[in-house]
Amino acid sequence: MKDDFFEMVYEVACLIPYGRVTSYGAIARYLGTGRSARMVGWAMSRSSAYHRCVPAHRVVNSKGLLTGKHHFGTGRVMQELLENEGIRVENDQIADFDQLFWDPVRELEMD
Repeated sequence: MKDDFFEMVYEVACLIPYGRVTSYGAIARYLGTGRSARMVGWAMSRSSAYHRCVPAHRVVNSKGLLTGKHHFGTGRVMQELLENEGIRVENDQIADFDQLFWDPVRELEMD
């Protein structure tokens, strides 16, 4: 069951556009499991074992903090990946988070 959930999380994470970010909770809400933000975080921490590249660096907490940075080897890798996409990070937090936030519920809404 956990593997199925992780797979769904990875599928959503792979849809996050370059230069945008989302939150653990936003992915959980999109999947219909609004109270499982921590499980989304756990999935992101395990994403390097996934069979394709998952842009886990684009998933942050609800305030734009890089709470998962410790899962990227050194504490700066997550920030560097984001900055390579033109995302400014100040004090471990996404600058202009509201403008860069990608909400899968809204962006992937079915017509």
